[in-house]
Amino acid sequence: MALHVELLQHTGEPEKIISAAAKLCYSNSGVEDILNGLDQDGIHKFLKMLMDLGHESPIEHVSFTFGIEGVSRSLLAQITRHRIASYSVKSQRYVKEGQFEFITPPAISENEEAHALYLQSMQDAQETYNKLADMLSERYYAEYIEAGVPEKKAKNQAEKKAIEDARFVLPNACETKMIVTMNARSLMNFFHHRCCSRAQWEIQALANEMLRLVRQVAPTLFALAGPSCLQGPCPEGKMSCGKALQMRRQYLGEGENQ
Repeated sequence: MALHVELLQHTGEPEKIISAAAKLCYSNSGVEDILNGLDQDGIHKFLKMLMDLGHESPIEHVSFTFGIEGVSRSLLAQITRHRIASYSVKSQRYVKEGQFEFITPPAISENEEAHALYLQSMQDAQETYNKLADMLSERYYAEYIEAGVPEKKAKNQAEKKAIEDARFVLPNACETKMIVTMNARSLMNFFHHRCCSRAQWEIQALANEMLRLVRQVAPTLFALAGPSCLQGPCPEGKMSCGKALQMRRQYLGEGENQ
């Protein structure tokens, strides 16, 4: 299943709101006229000043909400490490995985033998999940009926309780969907870590698509967004990929016309 990302919603005129916050910090303007005079040149001026000063708190005033699907539970474990964010995720507790979709790593799909083994593993997981869900559902249904629960309600509750345990056999490859909201400062941090060439391939692809989308609505704000090496030395030390110049060309277009 292919990655699909949509920017569902964002703070209206995000760059103008950030500029207004910066204007309040660095001028005598009051809140009643804080938006006055903020034309495109003024907005660019304030955003550039913030970037030059490294003053990041004003960019927390704007947020971006993404709809994401076609990603694995493995990616879910990674993205939720970015704690200053809000997440709503398809539940395996309430949604039965009757025929789960799954994500296949490129290195596996490119190898015929590995791919066949992988597909067999997914099929085995599905069959085991189905058997466990059925076995547990029968057990819980009998218990609910014995306790006097009406038949329809007993059936629904038994299935829900059964898939709570059956889901333990589902693989990290299992596809999930989520809604993610981050403020711009958290997004910048996310891009620093996940656009990096050392990031795992799936979350790097997600970060790159999210960056592409936010640049469409806030191009000045996110002009320098991307891996940390775009604006200074690589913070990875001995673990560096050594491709800082290549990354700057990719994200900033540096050297393309030279």
